[in-house]
Amino acid sequence: MKRSDLHAYQNYCVEFLKAHPEAMLILEMGLGKSCISLTAILDLMFDSFEVSKVLVIAPLRVCRSVWPAERDTWEHVHLLNMSVIVGTVKQREAAMRTPADIYVINRENLKWLVDYLEKRHIPWPFDMVVIDELSSFKNHQSQRWKALRKVRPQIKRMIGLTGTPASNGLLDLWAETYLIDNGKRLGRFIGRFRDTYFKPQGKNPYTGVVYNYVPLPDAEEAIYSRISDITVSMKALDYLDMPEQVLVNHYVDMDASERELYDSMKKELLVEIGDDTIDAANAAVLSGKLLQMANGAIYNDERQIRVIHKQKLQELADLIEQANGQSVLVAYWYQHDHERIREHLMDLGYAPRDLKSDQDIADWNEGKIEVGLISPASAGHGLNIQKGGHILIWFSMIWSLEMYQQTNARLWRQGQKEVVTIHHILTRDTVDEDVLKALEHKDTTQQNLISAVKAHMTIT
Repeated sequence: MKRSDLHAYQNYCVEFLKAHPEAMLILEMGLGKSCISLTAILDLMFDSFEVSKVLVIAPLRVCRSVWPAERDTWEHVHLLNMSVIVGTVKQREAAMRTPADIYVINRENLKWLVDYLEKRHIPWPFDMVVIDELSSFKNHQSQRWKALRKVRPQIKRMIGLTGTPASNGLLDLWAETYLIDNGKRLGRFIGRFRDTYFKPQGKNPYTGVVYNYVPLPDAEEAIYSRISDITVSMKALDYLDMPEQVLVNHYVDMDASERELYDSMKKELLVEIGDDTIDAANAAVLSGKLLQMANGAIYNDERQIRVIHKQKLQELADLIEQANGQSVLVAYWYQHDHERIREHLMDLGYAPRDLKSDQDIADWNEGKIEVGLISPASAGHGLNIQKGGHILIWFSMIWSLEMYQQTNARLWRQGQKEVVTIHHILTRDTVDEDVLKALEHKDTTQQNLISAVKAHMTIT
């Protein structure tokens, strides 16, 4: 593809990045964050000569496949030399020594890179840094965040790319924005940010530790206003001819004995299944165990699977049958979900296959896989599989809005030719329904952010 193939909104974003040394692009999945960034890097490096060496920080799969593939897809950025810093220590060191314009590293190795340069007394060489999936730097206590903050004063241009900036609420924005602007807009301290814009809502009565904060009145508008000058936000539906997305909920019911087990865990924080007594130590553990039970099985203390019901498995099989041979993608969360799904479907004559390797993905896109299995934790980012199908079934519900949206966007994105149907299999009157409501609530907060900083532009 040529530069003339860029959409008007993509050219707008390129110019925004060139004009703003500190910038956040909040672009929904499928809007082409990578090609926008590469084009801006090209201009900054070879037209205005403002940049000499760039570091891109991204999820591992995205490092290995997406960024190199994007560079090769677009003709005008072919001349950008790229070195991917992944693999063993020797492989990473060799990649560091390879002359290149752009160095791409997975976020887990960022601390290693900072330490590597520091130990060898090598000055920080990157005058521009691009964080692909900025939301993965929302935890200011993580090693990756601390490592990047350490070298932040030496970086002239800092770009953050994300489609889900506030997937868990507005508090996430402090850490993300700090890395972009060095604390100029939301302050240099998380405590002051919380005190200014939030109030405690939940507190441990024994320790006094606050575990939940909610925004003060008008806080959202104030936060959006503070960051609006360095932020451009766009929704796919506004700028692309996106296929229709249909969300469908399917409810299954546990029988009386199965419900009794579930209610016992919910009320008593323990349940007896056969010879096993399984308990939950706190609310977080309880939530996980209830999700497992809603899916139909639970781990005991020895990590052995104890089956409770097959309601979801039967509904899953019905949905696959209704697809009439069309490829179906199934999202699972727990490993026992994966094992039970495979066993159940194989007993019915299907050949479910994990989408992990490049060959798996190629076969899926060629329509050779009728039932594909993915875990949102490993397949949420950088997986281009929209050519192989348009039906996604959520067997397991998950709390992470970011993983949920990213997984949906593997099928519902530019290049998809069919209506995308996303099915949720929900066990009635269980935590499944709570998760779905929570995802909707978080999405409301996030959409407020996106709307508030949305680019005002005219597409011609």
